[in-house]
Amino acid sequence: MTTPSLRQLDIFAQMVASGSVVRCARDLDMDAEEVARDLASLELRLGYRLFENLTGDARLTPAGRKTAQAMTLLSQDEPESWRVDEAEAPVAEQPSPSPPPTPASSRETIILAAPAPVFGHFQDALTAFEAANEDVAITLDLTIHLADEAALALRQGKADIAYFYALGEVDGLHSRYGWSEQINLYAGTGHPLAQQDSVSFAQLALTPTLAMEPHNGLRRIIDEALMRGGVPLGAPVLETDNLFDIMTILREGAGCFAAFGPLARDLGRMSGIRRIALERPLPAIEIRQAVHPKGKAAADALAEFLFL
Repeated sequence: MTTPSLRQLDIFAQMVASGSVVRCARDLDMDAEEVARDLASLELRLGYRLFENLTGDARLTPAGRKTAQAMTLLSQDEPESWRVDEAEAPVAEQPSPSPPPTPASSRETIILAAPAPVFGHFQDALTAFEAANEDVAITLDLTIHLADEAALALRQGKADIAYFYALGEVDGLHSRYGWSEQINLYAGTGHPLAQQDSVSFAQLALTPTLAMEPHNGLRRIIDEALMRGGVPLGAPVLETDNLFDIMTILREGAGCFAAFGPLARDLGRMSGIRRIALERPLPAIEIRQAVHPKGKAAADALAEFLFL
């Protein structure tokens, strides 16, 4: 059976092909509300919006278009309905006379590998870099999450720049620290731990937990961080990448859920869900950048630009 995460990507692909929630639901033999819910769950997991709206002919955001291209979901013959929203499209000053555009075939390609939430962090910077360097095209790989995956992609020449999650410097992979994301625990507002002013780590050992699926990169780095931090969470009672299922069960008070980054920030703003007030902070996840040691000049320039 297809995992929920792959199902959401399948729905995203069909949305690109169909152009609206109604047509997508009809083509997939699903309810339109179910399609909209899965797309919203995917956006929550990625940490940024894919569509301007889901009514009528839906429009991809700039980040949505990049994501679709990274997933190789858009063909060269894209329907006109799939366009960047005019209100968000950058308006460049028109010099006089305008130079001819650089042919796509002559543009230098930079492959940037990063977890999708990290891409969401600097999507505007990537757009600005491409606008200022018309001879450069940036291609995304959103499948990289951890250091071993980043090292392999760089070694095999499948990435020029790689961002990844880690708990510090990684042996055998030269990288530099970008920023940190704090892990927090969340539960329904009616959960006993959510109602306490301070919760000890010992209390967590008795608490049922919810978690993403074992193969998920976010799950793997969270488990490693909690283990290093001496947090005694038990085995999860539910493992799923369907965030709407997780949120529903959290609100029912059935367990707690560990998260960081955009997902954690969104959970903290949701009604019926509350961050557990721990007696001391959980470990933080580092986002680190590695660059191919024999990389292109343009890739080195982009790597520096993203740190400005």
